[in-house]
Amino acid sequence: MRVLAIESSCDESAAAVLDAHGGLLSHELFSQVDLHRTYGGVVPELASRDHVRRLLPLVRSALQRAATDARDLHGVAYTAGPGLIGALLTGASLARSLAYAWKLPAIGVHHLEGHLLAPLLEAEPPPFPHLALLVSGGHTLLIEVAAIGRYRVLGASRDDAAGEAFDKTAKLLGLSQPGGPAVERSGIGGRPERFALPRPMLGRAEPHFSFAGLKTAVRQQAQALAPLSDEDVADLCAAFELAAAQSVADRVRLGMAMAHAQLEPLARRHLVVSGGVAANRRLRAGLAEVAASAGYALHVPPPALCTDNAAMVAWAGAERLARGWTDGLDVPARARWPLDPDAAPALGFGRLGAKA
Repeated sequence: MRVLAIESSCDESAAAVLDAHGGLLSHELFSQVDLHRTYGGVVPELASRDHVRRLLPLVRSALQRAATDARDLHGVAYTAGPGLIGALLTGASLARSLAYAWKLPAIGVHHLEGHLLAPLLEAEPPPFPHLALLVSGGHTLLIEVAAIGRYRVLGASRDDAAGEAFDKTAKLLGLSQPGGPAVERSGIGGRPERFALPRPMLGRAEPHFSFAGLKTAVRQQAQALAPLSDEDVADLCAAFELAAAQSVADRVRLGMAMAHAQLEPLARRHLVVSGGVAANRRLRAGLAEVAASAGYALHVPPPALCTDNAAMVAWAGAERLARGWTDGLDVPARARWPLDPDAAPALGFGRLGAKA
């Protein structure tokens, strides 16, 4: 089974070819970071227009590098949501057009499922069931992963997602975008103990997350010190990173305790961390410590597969295609698409389009 995949949910244009036996054969990605940097964030209309220019050449390149043509493919997968609706529609329209022209099944993939399954591309993938933490620009979720298409959310952010908090903190401190890497770079050598920032949700009875109060505390400190020196920025970034990492670690620790009572024994030994913020070294270190203390094996994709990419879409698409979970060519893109534990088993998240 061989699948072509297209990702266009936000500001990365990507295409990949994955073979069920040969693994990832090619992966092409173009980031729009430079295009949006001037504006301090992603401009949806600009993102959509750039996807129109980039996607087809990336598809051609991915197929060429994989020594693959339409006759070798068994399906075309694409990110159907959630994300920027214009950006999603560009990728969905191209994928569905190719599927129609090549007489292949189209597979609409939930973006979050792609992130959840990215660690399965490892040489030693985590078994099912397991516990997963998804930390990205738009989502912070703690999830029970029972099997492909079977997910239950244990905890979620009550306000900002982790990545959003990093981006907003970078912006208020005058750093470049994307904010996550900028905060991490600036925080190297900083003194986190200089500022007593809050650890949101610490000790709460449910494994939910919150970052808005932490972001506000950073703004208040920055306003009190203005104008900020380089040392001030470094210390604030280090303090913010540490507070966010410790808050997330506390919530994950609680989720593990819940898993002891609710999941099968195998789930108690595997923690998957995915999403763009999973590339943060301080967060990884904190979660590694929590996992080790609880006897969990930690699975984190390489940094290149933490951010949005088509490899994860290809894997999720291949898993769905193998189970016969395909979609009609009239499948709409969805800007909002929550994980739904009560959805039809064939999709796991709610009916996206035509029946499988």
